[in-house]
Amino acid sequence: MHRTYSMRATRAPTASQIQNPPPPPSSTKSGRLFGKGGLGHALRRNTAGAFGPDLAKKLSQLVKMEKNVMRSLELVAKERMEVAQQLSLWGEACDEDVSDVTDKLGVLLYEIGELEDQYVDRYDQYRVTMKSIRNIEASVQPSRDRKQKITDQIAQLKYKEPNSPKIVVLEQELVRAEAESLVAEAQLSNITREKVKAAYAYQFDALREHCEKVAIIAGYGKHLLELIDDTPVTPGETRPAYDGYEASKAIIQDCEDALTNWVTQNAAVSSKLSTRARTLSQRRRNNIRARAEGGQHQQGHGHDLSAQDAPLNDRDSWAPASQHEYAEDDEVGEADEDDLDAPPSHTAVDTEASLNGEHRGRNHDPVVA
Repeated sequence: MHRTYSMRATRAPTASQIQNPPPPPSSTKSGRLFGKGGLGHALRRNTAGAFGPDLAKKLSQLVKMEKNVMRSLELVAKERMEVAQQLSLWGEACDEDVSDVTDKLGVLLYEIGELEDQYVDRYDQYRVTMKSIRNIEASVQPSRDRKQKITDQIAQLKYKEPNSPKIVVLEQELVRAEAESLVAEAQLSNITREKVKAAYAYQFDALREHCEKVAIIAGYGKHLLELIDDTPVTPGETRPAYDGYEASKAIIQDCEDALTNWVTQNAAVSSKLSTRARTLSQRRRNNIRARAEGGQHQQGHGHDLSAQDAPLNDRDSWAPASQHEYAEDDEVGEADEDDLDAPPSHTAVDTEASLNGEHRGRNHDPVVA
């Protein structure tokens, strides 16, 4: 009997992959310095943030812990595929019905392993997005340190040399440092909110698709079990010949079709809010929208007051704040354990000019490997 361990000999893109193209392979699947064991996990967790700025230490540890999670998920996927193959090998020596069903169950379990491997790649998109927040946090730290250093110098001079002319110079530097810090802190606040929403949207979308497809496989696996005749027989009695080969093949084909055609819009599980939760959430969204519209109005009014030397009736050339674009962190890969949160060579203030004019916001375009 022809035996196969894959549901598709040549894999055509599924409807979900066409709608939402898969990301590049996870950065945890290559360049392993410490292998699969617990040593690498412990080292990443314990050294994360040890060498970086204070502001970024906690998020650095989260990013490294998530890498441990991904390594574990990758190992689970690999071992599940091996288990699927072993189940089919074991069932080959059993009676015809058990042999056929265990072979087909192995096909389904192997498919779960492949889904878990794909989930790791999508999970990495979440981790890389969170890592970009860490990089911005690390770039903000120098502006905070500079402002604090100047403040300490001024306090020291006022105590030792109250009439020193350096105090005036340092106070001017402090004004500039505070202005730079305000820009950096505002950028950090904006990007943190944007990236947190985008990162966990990646994770929850991937988790939803994975769980829905695993549930589909589980349902068809239960149908396969119905093909086994578990009616007790007396000693010496012969069981009827097995006639379920075509049925098992049809079940596998139906499962393949269900997985291929699954899209988010067809998700079977929906999360419905209670009336109270829905009302409170809507109130919060309305408040956010009202504040955003009010901020745009005040910003426009501010332009009217400052541009006294230009005509103010040409408002067609103005772009609302919602159309302003910001940078998207270029996070397509990651060095492995040797990338132990080294501080970046630039600050958020230095990169502000390069950030303007690029796209900011959750990116729905496909990520090309």
